[in-house]
Amino acid sequence: MKLKQVAGVVLVAMALTGCSTVKGWFAGKDAEAKKALEPAELVKFEPTVSVNKVWSANVGKGEGRVGVRQGPAVADGRVYAAALEGGVHALDLQTGKEVWEYTPAKEKKKPKLRLSGGPGVGDGLVVIGTLDGQVIALDASNGAEKWKAKVPGEVIAAPAVAQGLVFVRSNDGRTTALDAASGEQRWFNTQELPSLTVRGNAPVATGPGVLFIGNDDGTLSALAMQDGRPLWEQMVGTAEGRTELERMSDIDGAPVLEGNTLYVSSFKNQTMAIEGPTGRPMWSRDHGGAGGVAVSSGNVVVTDGKGAVYGLDKASGSAMWSQQALARRSLTGAAIQGDYAVVGDYKGYLHWLRLSDGELAAREKSGGDAILAQPIVAEGILLVQNVDGKLTAFRLAQ
Repeated sequence: MKLKQVAGVVLVAMALTGCSTVKGWFAGKDAEAKKALEPAELVKFEPTVSVNKVWSANVGKGEGRVGVRQGPAVADGRVYAAALEGGVHALDLQTGKEVWEYTPAKEKKKPKLRLSGGPGVGDGLVVIGTLDGQVIALDASNGAEKWKAKVPGEVIAAPAVAQGLVFVRSNDGRTTALDAASGEQRWFNTQELPSLTVRGNAPVATGPGVLFIGNDDGTLSALAMQDGRPLWEQMVGTAEGRTELERMSDIDGAPVLEGNTLYVSSFKNQTMAIEGPTGRPMWSRDHGGAGGVAVSSGNVVVTDGKGAVYGLDKASGSAMWSQQALARRSLTGAAIQGDYAVVGDYKGYLHWLRLSDGELAAREKSGGDAILAQPIVAEGILLVQNVDGKLTAFRLAQ
């Protein structure tokens, strides 16, 4: 059969079967491309550790899609948690039993306060910020209101309390120090913001006489605690790229200070170990993200924007392992519970990974809503809060 005749037969066959065949070819490719962008399906595995749910509580209407990554704080055997419209709650860490509840009074002709930043705990205070820049300090023992203050901009990160001062980071790039006894402003420091940033702010980390602040331009700043004087600044995520989107390099997870070493990660997929007193980089690696770091005795665990989890050697930053099974599941920053790293995802699942090799060890669901806040661990109990305001506690089985 000649070439023209073969072509004719093919055209006739296509005409008889209709265009659906051709569409099917492209539809198949489109389907594959779409699937490649979807969150990875959870694979079944045999758990190697048992996890028990200890208790759960609802602390009010959660953040929903506001994107503030609201989570709990723990001090002296109590859990302090807040929700956007649920007040502040103090709960017993072991049982989840409520100790006290604070609901802000609604002022006439003013909208109800939406509690967004925190809570932060320290020196007998529980401090919460709001979306309109209010800062409220409560007595940690009974929830009584001690003072209110005002800062410019939204407060969407947990305040820090240390050495008689309350440090508040607001969404306009400003850090304000307030007197812990009265709420009076002592000093402020302002950092210029890039044109485009990730929604969220890194909570302030405190050291001996020093504040460490992760900025939206990818730098980490050290300020003198008593007067806000800049001590040093170190670039963690370099703002490179042609567009503002490509240049986004925010540090939105709290820096972790262990001894004299700071561990911090940025949206630009850079994780760095920094000498705290001097700001000198000790190592830097191209793994990480905006969700914060977790530090164990030998590992620094980070998650990236693609849903990969990495275990980095604490001394050198070398990748010891990676776990790719949770790709595109919008993972939180990690927490360390025993011999495991724990991350939450957009469907409310928690995943336990072995610190030794990154293999999946257990999985539990905390509810049907997304987890944005980095889980925390206190006295062996893992605490996680989802965007609906549900707070859940888990313990590893003995």
